[in-house]
Amino acid sequence: MNNKNQWSSKFGFIMASAGAAVGLGAIWKFPYITGMSGGGAFFIIFVIFTVLIGLPLLISEYIIGRGAGAEAISAYKKLAPDSLWVWVGRFGVLGCFLLLSFYSVVGGWVIIYTGLSISGNMLQEGIDYAKTFGTVTGSAGITTLGLLLFTVINVLIIALGVRNGIEKANKYMMPLLFLFFIILVVRALTLDGAMEGVKFFLAPDFSNISGESLLYALGQSFFALAVGFSCLVTYSSYLKKDVSLTFSAGWVVSMNIFVSLLAGLAIFPVVFAYGFEPTEGPGLLFMMLPAAFSQIPLGGQFLSLFLLLFLFATLTSSFSLYEIIVAAFTAKGTRSRKKVTWLTGLIVFVAAIPAALSSNLLADFTLFHKSVFDATDFLVSNIMLPVGSFLIAMFIIHRMDQTLVKEEFFLGSATKSFYYKLWRILMTWAVPITIVIVFLNMLGIFKQE
Repeated sequence: MNNKNQWSSKFGFIMASAGAAVGLGAIWKFPYITGMSGGGAFFIIFVIFTVLIGLPLLISEYIIGRGAGAEAISAYKKLAPDSLWVWVGRFGVLGCFLLLSFYSVVGGWVIIYTGLSISGNMLQEGIDYAKTFGTVTGSAGITTLGLLLFTVINVLIIALGVRNGIEKANKYMMPLLFLFFIILVVRALTLDGAMEGVKFFLAPDFSNISGESLLYALGQSFFALAVGFSCLVTYSSYLKKDVSLTFSAGWVVSMNIFVSLLAGLAIFPVVFAYGFEPTEGPGLLFMMLPAAFSQIPLGGQFLSLFLLLFLFATLTSSFSLYEIIVAAFTAKGTRSRKKVTWLTGLIVFVAAIPAALSSNLLADFTLFHKSVFDATDFLVSNIMLPVGSFLIAMFIIHRMDQTLVKEEFFLGSATKSFYYKLWRILMTWAVPITIVIVFLNMLGIFKQE
């Protein structure tokens, strides 16, 4: 394996995996989904799903990737030759492509807002920040420009390879992410009325939890950890044998939950302190933060720091989505990585245009009563990710060589056998059964007359 396509260190791999997990899912999506789903109760369910369902799946993707030593499609083909299991990898590549088709739009919003903030045009007296968000998303030109810039940045980094591009970027981005977030939380918690937001976020009220809320919590745990589409199968295929998969997965899950906690503590106190509604939806972050920072000393600097953090996190997650696609088409070594990366970027850009226009030129066009953006988000996050996770659970328990599974689980660590047995029980029973029950519950199977 070429050195530029292998992680140089355990720290680099953990930071890259954390970067794949800690992005829009934790910072943009988690707060608004939590706000729309009842606050504290949703957070508790999300944490339970993340630990009991997401963590075992994360370990599973690591095992499949390093065990095969190949990117997602080739990994399933190598581990289960002459079978249909290769379609799990292909399903993941398709899922990442669809995810990028709306993810890149939000990434474009972040770039536009970051530029406005740094230029000093964001925090001005008398500005209606809800209207500002509407102006940005309501302009076909602005949203398309943001989408283009976000795509180009991703392509430039991915084209450099794993070690020189993805790993190097994450080593700097992830520590900065945590530093900026802690600064923001301290500022948010000192606002008048902040404790109402803390109460909403941490005090559970299960009366607002429905079957759809459970599905959103399950989907959010998959989305936030980047599991279900085999992104981390590809990432772990670049990993050396002396790295503990369980240790790495534990760190990634811990960091993800911690950032989700920080996101809630940073955003909901501000929401309640300034009279916003937690149910604002996808625009919550973009409407609330400028209004809040405009009222505090050094608000412009704080806002710019946060938006840079947000941009870093958005990029570190999109790297993993691009990498699984690029790796799949360069696996045989017959195609140039740079050419495939640029072609992938072009196709993603074109495919993302309908989602970018769903708040302006295509505002009246709906799919299943949702905008193109919302319909794609729902399909990917709440349907495809759980299905992909279910298939991965079936593969690693019922098709993959169990001797290899056990060997990869223990390699590079002193993990006790109890944890292997627990992991197998969760992957055999808890993961698939939970996914099925949540789906049936959403469909109303368990509703009483």
